[in-house]
Amino acid sequence: MSSDTHKPTILVANDDGIFSPGIKALAQALAPLGKVMVVAPDVEQSAVGHGITIRRPLRFKHTAAAGFGEIPAYRVDGTPADCVVLGTRLLGRPDLVVSGINLGPNLGNDLTHSGTVAATIEGTHLGIPSIAFSQASVPSGEFDFTAGAAYAAKLALEVLRRGLPPRTFLNVNIPAGEVRGVRVTELSDHHYEDELVERHDPDGREYYWVAGKPTAEYGENTDYGAVSDGFISVTPIRLDLTYRDYIQDLERYLPEV
Repeated sequence: MSSDTHKPTILVANDDGIFSPGIKALAQALAPLGKVMVVAPDVEQSAVGHGITIRRPLRFKHTAAAGFGEIPAYRVDGTPADCVVLGTRLLGRPDLVVSGINLGPNLGNDLTHSGTVAATIEGTHLGIPSIAFSQASVPSGEFDFTAGAAYAAKLALEVLRRGLPPRTFLNVNIPAGEVRGVRVTELSDHHYEDELVERHDPDGREYYWVAGKPTAEYGENTDYGAVSDGFISVTPIRLDLTYRDYIQDLERYLPEV
């Protein structure tokens, strides 16, 4: 963590947009730790993955109407990863990147398309310790961020003090309702069983909705199992996709050019 003479800077992003109640709760909880800056999409960017905008210009605007009080907040007409790129380039390199609190969990294979997680991936690529926070909702669809935001501040403080290993970020999922504790977990096999819903517009032309139901096998040591049991799940994710144990086998049968 930075010395007492220098307050740490924290860049807060998300994929639900700058007007989401989750990012407001997160930014306000982190404010006592140092200098917080919010940079978030101007509209919802859920499930956009780690997209970067390269075919058009981007807008970066201060947004007092977002209701963050004294916390400076900026909106970007791009993806969550864009927000981290612009935030670090235009506002200065932060000591920590934090994304969320997402409206809904990001478990297992959700990480491959989550915009919330993409913001932390971008921060990690830049060599900045990064944490993603997501929260499940109660059956009525309501969210109470009190416990999750308070825990986010505690964990952020520890990461500011200790750092994270290279190319590693933390993916945190908060259960709905009462929080029973916290577990360090592995990724589950949580994923969506996709289905294609075909419909027709008023002119009779086909269009499609990609729909799906979440499914996963329970495991006490997994993120899905922890959240199902009422625990906060903290999963360390390393950005190294190479399957090293398979390299020698592949070399044995790889055809020559």
